[in-house]
Amino acid sequence: MSMAAIGLVAGMVLGFAGYFGGFGAFVVVAVLGAIGFIAGKFVDGDLEPGEFFRPRDRDDRRR
Repeated sequence: MSMAAIGLVAGMVLGFAGYFGGFGAFVVVAVLGAIGFIAGKFVDGDLEPGEFFRPRDRDDRRR
């Protein structure tokens, strides 16, 4: 499935949640979708837990 199709489905889900459930449901669906996206990135191996908890040094920044 292409990224455009996935974006379309995600937008439709958020739209339905906002229309039928109100703003609170919209926010809940958006937050849970973001958590699921990050969990999927961990499972695929695209993210490592250390990337979130590793301190950044000033020398490591790219200019």
